Order: sequence, then C-alpha cells, then structure tokens
Amino acid sequence: MIKIRVINDFPGDMLERIAGFYIEAGWINAGDDFSFLCPALQGSELVAGAFDGDMIIGCARALSDGCSDAYIQDVVVSREYRGNGIGSRLICELEKQLRSRGIDWIALVGEPGTEEFYRKLGWQKKAGFIMWQPGKQ
Repeated sequence: MIKIRVINDFPGDMLERIAGFYIEAGWINAGDDFSFLCPALQGSELVAGAFDGDMIIGCARALSDGCSDAYIQDVVVSREYRGNGIGSRLICELEKQLRSRGIDWIALVGEPGTEEFYRKLGWQKKAGFIMWQPGKQ
C-alpha cells in the first residue's frame, strides 16, 4: 500500500532516488550535478513523499512565506508508479497541510498537457494572469 507523508529529512539514498525522478521527468540529465536538490528540498515549506514500504516513489514540494501564499512545484512520480493517482495524492496532501497552517492562496505552474490532471483535482486556471520570468541576458 502506498503511503503519503510529509518528509523533513533527506538522506543520501533518498536524494539519489529523487534525482532519478527528476531525470525521468526530463528536468535534469543523467550525470548532472544534483547537489542543489538537498538545499532545495530543505528550503521548501513542505515536501510530501509517496512511499512503497520504505522506498520513496514520488514527491512534491511547496514553497511559501509560511503565512499566506504558497506555490506547489516539482510534482514527480517514478515512471513505474505513474497512472495510479499518486501525483494527485501528493498535491492533495500538500494542499491539506498548507491550509492547516492558514495558507489559503495556493498556486502552481503546470506543464502543457497537464490541464485535465489539475482540473480533476478541482484546480482552475487563474483568469487574467500571465506567468512572467526574466528574459535571457
């Protein structure tokens, strides 16, 4: 049975497994330095992990100011476990945990093609808003 829980500790073997999820998702390349992952995870407001026994099989994290706003990002599940609702459960756990802390403005940026996934969770596009990022220099 797959369990979802908040994780605060990221030992080396877990970090390597999470890096593997990022590689499978195409967010980093095999052989890339993934040392940024530990501070990224530890610096997040919340990290939810999906576990099959003791083995982590997916995770998602939330960035927040801790009192009003939060952004969910890096929702990733091991390829062999995808399609079983684990990503949905990770998002729902983060949302529940954030709301229990009084954080009620929660957003995320989804990749193209993920609209239906988020709609099924009750999320909706924020009309009238456009994502911005700095131009390349």
